[in-house]
Amino acid sequence: MIKDIILNLERDSSRDTVRDFAISIAEAFTAHLTGAIFTFATNLPADALGDLFAESEAEARGAIDRFELAMKRTDLLVETRFINGLPKAFSEMARCFDLSVIMQSDDNNGINNSILIETTLFDSGRPLVIVPHIQQGGLKLDRVVCCWDGSRTAARAINDALPLLRKASAVELFIVENEKTANEQLLRGTEIGRHLARHDIKVEVKTVPADDIDVANAILSYVAEAPTSLLVMGGYGHSRLREFVFGGATRGILSAMTVPVFMSH
Repeated sequence: MIKDIILNLERDSSRDTVRDFAISIAEAFTAHLTGAIFTFATNLPADALGDLFAESEAEARGAIDRFELAMKRTDLLVETRFINGLPKAFSEMARCFDLSVIMQSDDNNGINNSILIETTLFDSGRPLVIVPHIQQGGLKLDRVVCCWDGSRTAARAINDALPLLRKASAVELFIVENEKTANEQLLRGTEIGRHLARHDIKVEVKTVPADDIDVANAILSYVAEAPTSLLVMGGYGHSRLREFVFGGATRGILSAMTVPVFMSH
């Protein structure tokens, strides 16, 4: 079950939709919700930065105030945290929660959450939900699409998403057929479908060829064809020195996503 959620609060009030989305998840599971925000991270003394430090502190306090005000309209148990540090501090904190909620980057408006999402995905050991910056409304589970390629990462994501899948009206298992999957994934789709059925989750298997389109675009096109409430997928990456970075399909989804994405690694 999902009983403990951590949310990365946004400073800009126009992005409070991520807060409202996190609240809706917490309400669906009667979960505890922690709102966390970064304070200005620097080794320099505050008086050396003057107005910049003060403005950052005021924005963080403003986000906390808006969060606490919104929570007064709910019966949820909540708390707030100030994080004085880098994204790694959030990912380490997220290890002690069931789920993290972070808003998608918005490069057009100079908001970059990519490093935070990347670090939380690969370092926390926990799933996260990335909320589109165009999101309107809270959590809906009318149609959940689970991406499946038979990999460890995909299996982890589907298993982590079980509490959400149990509440969904319809669950689809989506397989992109290419040179890696064409020979085996229909069978594997049947097996994971049987596994989910034992959890009382009925799934419908959908397959599409991807000869002339990459995996990310195949997924995005499929999701765009019919109303989709949530996309569940493994977060793929590769090692770069001592860190993990997004793989191509994961990066493609996160840059062009139009629905909330539940992701695990």
